[in-house]
Amino acid sequence: MLLVLLVVLAGLGTLYSRSWFPPSVMLLILLLAAFLLRLHGTAVVCATIAVVLALLHLSGAAVLPPGVMIVQGVALVALLLFVRSRERLGLQGAAGDLMLVDLRDRLEAHGRLPALPAGWRVDSALRSAYAEAFSGDFMVAARSRAGRKLEIVLVDVSGKGQDAGVRSLLLSGAFGGLLGAMPREEFLRAANDYLLRQDWDEGFATAVHLAVHLDTGEFWVSTAGHPPVVQLHAGSGVLQVVSTVGGPALGVVREPMFQTHHGRMEPGDALMLYTDGMVENPGSDLDLGIDRLMGVAEHVVATRRGGAEEVLAGVRSDESDDRALVLVYRD
Repeated sequence: MLLVLLVVLAGLGTLYSRSWFPPSVMLLILLLAAFLLRLHGTAVVCATIAVVLALLHLSGAAVLPPGVMIVQGVALVALLLFVRSRERLGLQGAAGDLMLVDLRDRLEAHGRLPALPAGWRVDSALRSAYAEAFSGDFMVAARSRAGRKLEIVLVDVSGKGQDAGVRSLLLSGAFGGLLGAMPREEFLRAANDYLLRQDWDEGFATAVHLAVHLDTGEFWVSTAGHPPVVQLHAGSGVLQVVSTVGGPALGVVREPMFQTHHGRMEPGDALMLYTDGMVENPGSDLDLGIDRLMGVAEHVVATRRGGAEEVLAGVRSDESDDRALVLVYRD
């Protein structure tokens, strides 16, 4: 094994020319092992490093200070734990990292919007907890075959960041297949059945489902354990909470009931969908969070000073949770 040979050569270098080959060179080899090898190969490299350092120290050929030995020991243990956790996910070295990037890109691809006719546009913004690569919030959109109806579902999976990333990827693919493939009133029930079949330990999700008729501006919205939609009425400049009697979160009960609100978007109107990370703060009332969001939207959206990114930035919500916001405009 090449890395084992490098360890031996580094040990000889430390023995004969410590100024050029300090013991810290072993840390570089450890990084290479973590990047290239699976757990078994990494364990062999770590064992070889431990043996070489012990021989150098015990023989007196290159006495190592206690601090150096402690740092090397901690690095060996930490590296083995890291590689072990990654192998449990079925990932290996650089290829595993590339697979994670591919999974993230696939999740983003599921949220791409279909082309919309003139007079309609959708703007979205998403932030993961602590700026991690994966988010538990995601959006899926589809347009009917006739092109007259747009459906959007915004989902908040239990957990946050990377912990929820795998579930988000699976659900976004499944919900993307369901969206537009069945009557709009059956979507949330089908999504709930799918989630129940997964039998996850932490397997619930909240969702808001919106269907808009692109010819008339009629819309239908249903929620499952999710914050209510907000509508901007361009004629009056008023932002109004869409009064939906929400059903339970997805994946909690069998055969739940979901109420649907029916409304209409006039030219200039906008609908705002968002996840609870936008309005929830520890120790604060949810209604206060919604009021704060509406205040920012009134300043930004109603005055045409910005879109989803500006609203998200203006709310300044807690970065410890995933946040997502979708704005649907009828121009």
